[in-house]
Amino acid sequence: MTIGHGFHATMTAQPGRGGEVVDFLLKAPSLENDDCVVFLVGRSAGDPDVIHVTEGWTTTEAHSRFFATDAAQGLVAKLQTLLAGESAYSDEVPIGGKAAF
Repeated sequence: MTIGHGFHATMTAQPGRGGEVVDFLLKAPSLENDDCVVFLVGRSAGDPDVIHVTEGWTTTEAHSRFFATDAAQGLVAKLQTLLAGESAYSDEVPIGGKAAF
């Protein structure tokens, strides 16, 4: 499947809540969406409250459609209560690689 839209986000959990944010993200409704081709969650090795997310979607429109849903809006609202400050986003379209979990 071709990835036409993506991003990388770095977010900081409220102190001591990094594990909760990771667990929450790993149950995100994005994972069940066929247009979400890549959804990776990682943590900083030096600060467990810093979380990185990389997403790849088939198209910008598919991403926008998904984030207009009640499920996605609920995810965003809940996630905001777990974070300290604003997340940083950068434009990134995943190309390839390897993931083994």
